[in-house]
Amino acid sequence: MRGVTRAHDGEVPSLAALSPRRRMLVLAVLAVVLAVAVVVVARVAPSVFGRDRGPVAQDRPGTVLLVPGYGGSRDALLGLAARLQASGHPAQVLTLEGDGTGDLLAQVAVLNRAANDALDAGAPSVDVIGYSAGGVVVRLWLAGDGAGVTRRVVTLGAPLHGARIAALGGALVPGACPVACRQLTPGSALLNGVDSAPVPVPWLSVWTEDDQTVQPPDSARLAGAVNVPVQQVCADAHPAHSELPGDPLVAGLVLRALGSGPLVAPGNADCRSLRAEGA
Repeated sequence: MRGVTRAHDGEVPSLAALSPRRRMLVLAVLAVVLAVAVVVVARVAPSVFGRDRGPVAQDRPGTVLLVPGYGGSRDALLGLAARLQASGHPAQVLTLEGDGTGDLLAQVAVLNRAANDALDAGAPSVDVIGYSAGGVVVRLWLAGDGAGVTRRVVTLGAPLHGARIAALGGALVPGACPVACRQLTPGSALLNGVDSAPVPVPWLSVWTEDDQTVQPPDSARLAGAVNVPVQQVCADAHPAHSELPGDPLVAGLVLRALGSGPLVAPGNADCRSLRAEGA
């Protein structure tokens, strides 16, 4: 054909080898394909497109997303979610994929989808509560795509630096320690990967010194966050790990942290008022 250099077998002719009319047609098709690809990627990973909107307004609480702990049971967080809703906070307890013991990065994807759904529904931002291993999921999400749309974070009894029980399970009964269990081992590659990540939003980390599940309990301590063992506020507080989400003091701490005022560390003088707020 005139104006077109014949390609050898197995070769694709370059644009320069095409006639002007064919070259324009190919470029037009490529432009359409590129536009479609951008739309598809934007729908698959909306956090990359237009979600990072700079500092989130602290005086406008957003939808609260509650992330369950290891095993994925939502029951422990339903009461706290109801308490938040009664106080005017739209709140949703996430349903983790599978049995909640798989790859924590898969749980990050669940949180990411929920956040995007909340934003698409009109929420100005999201507040995120992570209970136990759910706090690690939140930590991973904030180190990635979540910081640009998150107003505040609260973690409850979160093994942010791992838990000895995970290391023990992996050593003694490897077959009974699934992926999330291994990822929660102190010094795991996943935890090490975010250990030095900055805390990009106001963050309250709450734990109990009586925790027998997350050992050491202060694995919940996070540099850059407001760190509060409940005994620091109420000396007579002795909730177990499983009792943290339902404890009135903890509920008061959560409600105050997710308010529109500044996030500050409470002290003994706040014990009675916080319990009253969370009751």
